[in-house]
Amino acid sequence: MKIALIQSDLHWENALENKKSFESKIKQIDSEVNLIVLPEMFSTGFTMNPSAVAETMNGETVLWMKEVAKQKNAAVTGSLVIVENEKFYNRMFFVFPSGEIRYYNKRHLFTLAGEDQFYTAGTEKVIVEYLGWKICLQVCYDLRFPVFARNTENYDLLLYVANWPKVRTNAWDALLKARAIENLSYTIGVNRIGFDANNYEHIGHSQAVDFLGNYILEPQETEGVFVVDLDKNKMLETRKKLDFLSDQDVFEIKI
Repeated sequence: MKIALIQSDLHWENALENKKSFESKIKQIDSEVNLIVLPEMFSTGFTMNPSAVAETMNGETVLWMKEVAKQKNAAVTGSLVIVENEKFYNRMFFVFPSGEIRYYNKRHLFTLAGEDQFYTAGTEKVIVEYLGWKICLQVCYDLRFPVFARNTENYDLLLYVANWPKVRTNAWDALLKARAIENLSYTIGVNRIGFDANNYEHIGHSQAVDFLGNYILEPQETEGVFVVDLDKNKMLETRKKLDFLSDQDVFEIKI
């Protein structure tokens, strides 16, 4: 599977300008890709002002994602601020080229920034099936919680979108590798760069890690589009040879 990771600065709470920015970057993709990955809250930045920016499931940004997926004949994923039944969600969309949508509501809300005071936490782990791949959708702070990401579904790709600040970049790098190794899964993290309205700096470090913890794409610190090609058969052969997942502890996760 060929995947385009798009690392970008974000215009604060300005969906129109962010979509224009991402459109220009998507146009730079000169080869066919299967999946385009955008950061967390890619249309607004990581805002605690959801009432000012929230969209609906039929809103302009969701429609934009559908149009991009159709034009590029590739799935598009990233998270948005969504309002539904008078509740706000940090919702990660997975839009198929056909226009079909699957989504995951961020489970672990970032209490340090007060995200839990404004958004409603998700309750379900979501695995998307696409082109013969099982893809586990996760958002930013979820990365710190290995039990929730535990590979009991034999997923093939663990995918994180984020607004992860520079001050904790070492944790981002270490945890992405850890999740890849412990789950014997390809793991991709896509983060933003630049300063947000709260003056937090982000240096990206978007990256792709293989099932043994080796870099396919080393952490990137510049704005750009980075394409990686993943080999599922190679991963399955390694899983069969090592079979570490068969030795996992058995327990239930209560949400």
